[in-house]
Amino acid sequence: MRSFLVIMFPLTQFLTAAITPTDLRCEYLENPQAIGTTQPRFSWRLASTDPGARNVVQKAWEIEVIEGSSDRPGRKLWSSGKVESSASHQIEYAGEALASRDRATWRVRVWDGTGDESSWSAPATFAVGLLEPTDWKAHWISARDDGAFETTQNIQNFADDPKRGRLTVTPAKYMRTEFAASNIERATLHATALGVFNVEINGQRVSDERLAPGWSAYQRRIHSKTWDVTRLMKEGGNAIGATLCDGWYAGYVAYGLFTGQEGLVPGLEGRSYYGISPALRVQLEIERADGSVETIVSDTSWKTSTGPILETDILMGESYDARKEMPGWSSPGFDDSSWEHAVVKTGTDSRVEPHPGPPVRPVMEIPAKTVTERKPGVFVFDLGQNISGVVRLKVKGKAGDKVTIRHAEMLHKDGNLSTENLRCARAVDTYILRGDPEGETWQPEFTYHGFQYVELTGFPGKPDNGAVTGVVIHSDTPFHGSFECDDPMLNRLYQNIVWTQRANFFEMPTDCPQRDERMGWTGDAQIYVRAATFNADIASFYTKWLRDLNDDQWDYGAYPPYAPRPFSRPNEHHAAGWMDAGVICPWTIWQVYGDTRVIREHWRKMKDFMEWRAKRDPELKGAEDDCGFGDWLSIGEVKTPIPFIDLAYHAYCARLMAEMAETIGETKDAAKYRKRWREVRAKFAARYVRTDGTLKIGNQTACAMALFYGLVPDDRRAGAAEQLAGLIRDNGNLMTTGFLGTRPLLPALSENGHHDLAGTLMRQRAFPSWGYEVENGATTIWERWNSYTKEGGVHTPEMNSFSHYAFGAVCEWMMSELGGIDRAAAGFDRVKIAPRPVEGIGRAAVSTMTRHGRIACSWKIDGGDFTAEVVVPPNTTAEITLPVDGPVREGELAADDAPGILKSNGNRLVASSGTYHFRGNYQP
Repeated sequence: MRSFLVIMFPLTQFLTAAITPTDLRCEYLENPQAIGTTQPRFSWRLASTDPGARNVVQKAWEIEVIEGSSDRPGRKLWSSGKVESSASHQIEYAGEALASRDRATWRVRVWDGTGDESSWSAPATFAVGLLEPTDWKAHWISARDDGAFETTQNIQNFADDPKRGRLTVTPAKYMRTEFAASNIERATLHATALGVFNVEINGQRVSDERLAPGWSAYQRRIHSKTWDVTRLMKEGGNAIGATLCDGWYAGYVAYGLFTGQEGLVPGLEGRSYYGISPALRVQLEIERADGSVETIVSDTSWKTSTGPILETDILMGESYDARKEMPGWSSPGFDDSSWEHAVVKTGTDSRVEPHPGPPVRPVMEIPAKTVTERKPGVFVFDLGQNISGVVRLKVKGKAGDKVTIRHAEMLHKDGNLSTENLRCARAVDTYILRGDPEGETWQPEFTYHGFQYVELTGFPGKPDNGAVTGVVIHSDTPFHGSFECDDPMLNRLYQNIVWTQRANFFEMPTDCPQRDERMGWTGDAQIYVRAATFNADIASFYTKWLRDLNDDQWDYGAYPPYAPRPFSRPNEHHAAGWMDAGVICPWTIWQVYGDTRVIREHWRKMKDFMEWRAKRDPELKGAEDDCGFGDWLSIGEVKTPIPFIDLAYHAYCARLMAEMAETIGETKDAAKYRKRWREVRAKFAARYVRTDGTLKIGNQTACAMALFYGLVPDDRRAGAAEQLAGLIRDNGNLMTTGFLGTRPLLPALSENGHHDLAGTLMRQRAFPSWGYEVENGATTIWERWNSYTKEGGVHTPEMNSFSHYAFGAVCEWMMSELGGIDRAAAGFDRVKIAPRPVEGIGRAAVSTMTRHGRIACSWKIDGGDFTAEVVVPPNTTAEITLPVDGPVREGELAADDAPGILKSNGNRLVASSGTYHFRGNYQP
């Protein structure tokens, strides 16, 4: 490696400006209403008054926390004083002890590199949720009769199977109570469910969230939701109304996988894994102006009934009879004399705690692009985009008219819906009109589907495009990435990746949003997690899911193939490349967000996993007691053996464990896992790597994994890289890799002298390739490389998802290698800018948001000139490598003379924060 020529500038030479802290977050969330810890962490970013400023750094910070709100402040809980530190994230609260229900306001000010003090930030708030079992005074309540009934209905692809054709479906339960309130100062609603729910107060929803409180390992942990509902309360009479449904707790989950599962309730195959009937727990705390508190709780005084939602299920869909609507049912004065009293449900000792992640909610709407009448009375709408969500229906007709809504990701060649891939998921919604002469609008509440095409039958008259709107629903992770280049195929591919992430980051990282599965598959999650971070802020989303994963870790130490884990199938307990998510995902969250608490929280269980792995394979041969997933959906003739995969991941996880142990101060563990890494790596090389560096397993996946995970000795890497390149060239510059092999494939090529070949694979249009999907009309990433062709239609319908993000892991290469942005240190405290053009791409622009701010690189090749606009986030430095030969210029100056450049050596620079414009002679 060439050494840097150091050129130092005094700070006064840099362009600087006043800075202020912005984007204040507590536990990754903006003004959270219920955090699940009494030791919250604070974060902020720096903003400059001058957008052209460079070297925006923080030298010190001060945090103040007061009780209550800024307009009604209480006593000071914490004043940190001036702390000499550049840290602006994961700052742990160190004030007076906090407890359940505590509310606080906080602000921060900082000192810049010249010692100038900023103004105080705008105030931010947080509140502590209900943390102790004794905090809950409310009872778990349920309907006296669970209302289940059986219906024989065709489920596509299983209509001829009587057992699978019979569904046990339930209507929604409506629950209500009334109460009087006076002198209201503040009202806070805490609610949770075994199932999913929606709450209204005085006829208004308390939130736009869907399917609250989400899915968890119910036998160990149940999440709650908290809202400030003061605005909905009124002096005098008030009412609470809640709608309760089965959800993941009692509804259908992974229905198509139920064969052979252990411990099923007879007659309820595919559902009710956690319990048969849902239950609700609601606690409204009303603070009065005189300081007193009144608590309204769910108990047997509440009344319950059924209503217009005749049946609802996440997989099967929802049926709604508008004629059965109950106007005013969640408002005071409603006549509920015919309703029954609720009953108290017992039997759960699970911990109840605030939900730590982003809510599931509607995030956008997509109008239908076209409507076609396939045959009389059958209308097919095309949204133009595959999504997760529901349809909003607009219709006018007479009372009793029934509109049936079916969903599909693809059409058959004859134009009819292709629903075979849904398997046992019925995915049908129905709406029965009340006959409003002004027209009616409806969308389902407690289900969701994966679809691009919508079929309406029973619609009165002929609908226009406006009859159907796609409502996109998913976990509301803030999206912040961008990719654009001069190849339209790659631009569409990037959009497909983002849309697939949207559809599958739905309370957990699911495999698919449409069929009877929708599980948090761990292999898919670990493959894609780094790519996901480029596109969205997933820190709190993964905080939640990693708790699911560790809650459902097997007692013997392995992590399961999916989490939450509602059931156990024989011979499907653990799998190499899947169970390793328990180590790879926390490591990735630390690397991207600088989060060490996530490591400490799960450290014991990660160690349990690694100890089980060591005992299971004492000779380091690679274990075979595995589910056998392997390199899932690879298409090469030479398959990658399970022991090879297992040993490779064993080594890789040992390396990551050593790094994590070091950062949390577990020095003995760090030494132990470094030793394990060396031992497993040596055994792997002895077993699988020849003296010339070639792999004894002669396929692309084996070579890519060995190189990417650092398992080939340094002096033999060139041989393995050439073998990988040869395998690709001999296959016509086409891939053969599956889920596990595709993620490391392009990075392994680029890191080992074959970046040009990586670019060829990236831009390939022939089967199998990303371009092949785009050329065949994909708007999301497919589960299979050949899920659909324009000539042949839908392929392998029994297992064929058109929204499956695993192969979208290539986004990581698109952003970090082609675009050239990445971290150079954990948490992006140092960043890397190193664009690497490939043949056929003349320009590219990428960006993402780090915890310090936006990082971006926009480059262009024009003849022999290379230009790049680079954005380095505040409070960081960038290690920049440009593909140029000869001197680099920044604006009108030589790079050596440019403000903000800290070091330079030819095409390699170190720069402070700011926006730079580089140019030089392009050198491939």
